[in-house]
Amino acid sequence: MQYMLLIHVDEAAMAATPSDKAYEMAAPYMAYNDALIKAGAMVSGDRLTPSATGTVIRVRGDKTEVLDGPFADTKEQLGGFYIIEAPDLDAAINWAARCPGASTGTVEVRPIWKTR
Repeated sequence: MQYMLLIHVDEAAMAATPSDKAYEMAAPYMAYNDALIKAGAMVSGDRLTPSATGTVIRVRGDKTEVLDGPFADTKEQLGGFYIIEAPDLDAAINWAARCPGASTGTVEVRPIWKTR
């Protein structure tokens, strides 16, 4: 079964991180990526640009609304994601707990709804 791991981070804290520290933060993610790949669990994943670069589209009746970010004043924003293959929720939770983002933010685990 596939699961999405949604990594929520504090963008303000990330932006305030010195570039040398940001580089150090990348190493645990590279190791995590390698572990997912070696286990055959990696489907895809990526880091996202800051929430202020996002655009929300709403269609109400015949009117399309386009809203530029930021959208909500929250402590954490969606910073990246993984789609993984795991035999069950417990295994997906185990992978989420190993994600470096879990130690500084939160990782939400969501099963992917297969329509076919």
